[in-house]
Amino acid sequence: MRHAKDHRKLGRTASHRKAMLSNMVASLIQHKRIKTTVAKAKEARRFAERCVTFGKKGTVSARRQVYKFIPRRDIIKTLFDDIAPQFESRNGGYTRIIKLGRRQGDGAELAFLEFVGYETLQIEKQQKAQETKVERKKRRQEEAEPEQEEPKAEKASE
Repeated sequence: MRHAKDHRKLGRTASHRKAMLSNMVASLIQHKRIKTTVAKAKEARRFAERCVTFGKKGTVSARRQVYKFIPRRDIIKTLFDDIAPQFESRNGGYTRIIKLGRRQGDGAELAFLEFVGYETLQIEKQQKAQETKVERKKRRQEEAEPEQEEPKAEKASE
């Protein structure tokens, strides 16, 4: 029986696990979506939800509590200024886990861990990724053409 066992060890020492989860939550706050294994996603979700709850409070004490877990001021600023205000009217459930299937190499179950409400960012990223190389090359050439014409005009005026 697993009475009073409240977290997954993830095959790591305590310090390694704490550092890994801190980095995962920081990446989630920065990118709004991360791809990881299901077990890591479930464990990181606990800390991400707690950080957003502190972010909603917005006090100096709450910032210090988050700073103990994620010692990066830029990430904490993003959390408190951008992410937490969007969840002001929501009582929990700030993240979701989307299962993706199994990894090719070792068969581990993969999943996306993402913030709820940031789907538009993901759609924009996908549309940019779908832009073909040919379209990118054309766009770069069009942007470079005006720069090439200007030096020719200067030579003619001299």
